[in-house]
Amino acid sequence: MAQQRALPQSKETLLQSYNKRLKDDIKSIMDNFTEIIKTAKIEDETQVSRATQGEQDNYEMHVRAANIVRAGESLMKLVSDLKQFLILNDFPSVNEAIDQRNQQLRTLQEECDRKLITLRDEISIDLYELEEEYY
Repeated sequence: MAQQRALPQSKETLLQSYNKRLKDDIKSIMDNFTEIIKTAKIEDETQVSRATQGEQDNYEMHVRAANIVRAGESLMKLVSDLKQFLILNDFPSVNEAIDQRNQQLRTLQEECDRKLITLRDEISIDLYELEEEYY
């Protein structure tokens, strides 16, 4: 955050849970990717036939790839949650935007008031001249 503010306990706890989710998802992606790389290595002869081992490795890679995708989706959900948290809890920005809009509207109101006063004065002068002419 740009400004360090004291956050209520619930918000602090929520931010800590976001941080934990981030670390867990990144760790999951790294661990699964590392295991996929390890599985891709060709091993020496084992007790299991090569075809069976290939199928097992293929299945394991699919499961680990699905875990990586799940962790990526979880990270995208985390980003969405963080945006929502920022929008809902960034009161200084909201207040600043409201104050700025109020100032714009006050300026517009003052400009309209000046124009109306000028118009009133011009109409008053024209009306006075018309009354002088008519009466």
